Amino acid sequence: MDILNSLLNIVVPPASMVMLAFAWPTLSFIHACEWVYHSFYSENLEDKVVVITGASSGIGEQIAYEYAKRGANLVLVARREFRLWGISNNARLLGAKHVMFIAADVVKEDDCRRFIDQTIDLHGRGMAHPLYYNRGIFSIEYELGKQAVDHLVNTASLGHTFFFEEAADTSVFPHMMDINFWGNVYPTFVALPYLKQSNGRIIVNASVENWLPMPRMSLYAAAKAAVINFYETLRFELGDEVGITIATHGWIGSELAGGKLMLEDRAAEMQWREEREAPVNGGHVEEFAKMIVSGACKRQPYVKLPSWYDIFFVYKVFAPNVLAWTFRLLFATKGSPKRITTSQFGTGRPLLETSSPRKQLTGPLTFSPLSLQHQMKNE
Repeated sequence: MDILNSLLNIVVPPASMVMLAFAWPTLSFIHACEWVYHSFYSENLEDKVVVITGASSGIGEQIAYEYAKRGANLVLVARREFRLWGISNNARLLGAKHVMFIAADVVKEDDCRRFIDQTIDLHGRGMAHPLYYNRGIFSIEYELGKQAVDHLVNTASLGHTFFFEEAADTSVFPHMMDINFWGNVYPTFVALPYLKQSNGRIIVNASVENWLPMPRMSLYAAAKAAVINFYETLRFELGDEVGITIATHGWIGSELAGGKLMLEDRAAEMQWREEREAPVNGGHVEEFAKMIVSGACKRQPYVKLPSWYDIFFVYKVFAPNVLAWTFRLLFATKGSPKRITTSQFGTGRPLLETSSPRKQLTGPLTFSPLSLQHQMKNE
């Protein structure tokens, strides 16, 4: 077996590249045909039911507005109920037929069951049939028919911008996996039976960091990699019953500020504040949200902004050393006297430096990330 693997290691890579070179024209033609087909076909979302998690800000909020413009019925889910009031009103003004918002925590299975059950109670598609029994008694029987979840959009996400060794409290580590991984898995698990009935679709908010290494994002990148692998496996398991659209972005502006992550315990309930630095390199949040909804309606498996990041995946597979050298030039190394707090990669912005990497934040649970010299406004 060792001899066989050694032989395959030598033969398979070049043979695969030759096969790909010959197949490239055919693959390009098939891709062009798919593009033409999807350009003409788009799902009509009129009166469809769309559940959006993480809808209180950022990409989740903008996706809600895009679905509203298409006349969908929205179910907005987030922890911050006070934010959902205004967003639901905006969605109605933009054309949403009906908007329901629910305060829930996506890392709790019971909360996920609650907001899916409330969605079904409100939007369940049933028909009433009059029946006459033998003794002339008139009654009505309700046939449930298809239940109502057409699109499930998982956007709840929590990022960070600190070096792993600078974490002041390791008890926060599981929360990163909870929000970014289990916050996708639980809503999907609960909604899946209803998505199957409607031949619906799952939309996933992913990130290029799942495979492209970025300094100060180790935990976030690991969680996003787990999410991608989960949904890619699920795609094969479900086949054509439920579609999956994975949206991958580079750096986009969102409700972000000073490069820190803080958990605040208020009234025995954990409130999340995501304050992740965000140099804007591929367009605004609104543009990405429009691409996601359009891609989902066209049943596209992937939506990418920007798509040129994909070239680095080729380097990652065939020339990993080149990729590593490139990042060492772009980012500060561990031994640098001053650490770079903002990546210039793809941003066109100057780098920001700091000389006080150990400054502590206030709050019950804190990290000690690097302080930025400016704040990004909410896009």
